[in-house]
Amino acid sequence: MNPINHVAIIMDGNGRWGLKYKNSRNAGHKAGINTVEKIIKESIRRKIKFLTLYAFSTENWKRPQKEVNYLFNLLETFLKNRIEDLNKQKIKLKVIGFKKFSKKLNKLLRISEKKTLKNKKLQINLALNYGSKIELLYAFKNIIKKNEKINEKNINRYLLTKNIPEPDLLIRTGNTKRLSNFLLWQLAYSEIYFEKKLWPDFTESDYGKILEKFKKTKRNFGNI
Repeated sequence: MNPINHVAIIMDGNGRWGLKYKNSRNAGHKAGINTVEKIIKESIRRKIKFLTLYAFSTENWKRPQKEVNYLFNLLETFLKNRIEDLNKQKIKLKVIGFKKFSKKLNKLLRISEKKTLKNKKLQINLALNYGSKIELLYAFKNIIKKNEKINEKNINRYLLTKNIPEPDLLIRTGNTKRLSNFLLWQLAYSEIYFEKKLWPDFTESDYGKILEKFKKTKRNFGNI
């Protein structure tokens, strides 16, 4: 049985769900928050230590400004309403990405990270303004700047996921089969599960089935 230490999720399908059921992409993003809550709870129940959620990519800035604003307002509301509860549950919040947001949101993210810094039950890595290609360029530039050797160890040292173990598995909802510039280096040997359901329809049961399937998967890591 494979142990599960780190699960990464591309939460795809919110906008499509919103258009299908509410005639509004934003309604889908709001509904997706409920799924986030359920998956956090189930991850704790299953004693998973790291959960990485792809919340906003470097490419998502191309979306309509109203939708982008709504997403960040949704995040602000979530942090204001839930950070104390997350802290009580001993959940650590870490942002991976490049913090180029409003002063208000940047401050809220800093406060949330600081408040939960010492928690150890579950670490949630929130990928915000994250893009793997930019992350890798950032790592290489730092290695060159400091005149260090370009090797796997040093690249890992300068990634935004420094000190975070590589994901055991990646789950992508929304019936789309691509990585979308997410953790390209870190997912080298992760198991990948593509789920047909849109993110707001994804349940604890769906999550559990994937985790159980992963446990029984033979992982070779290049061996036989």
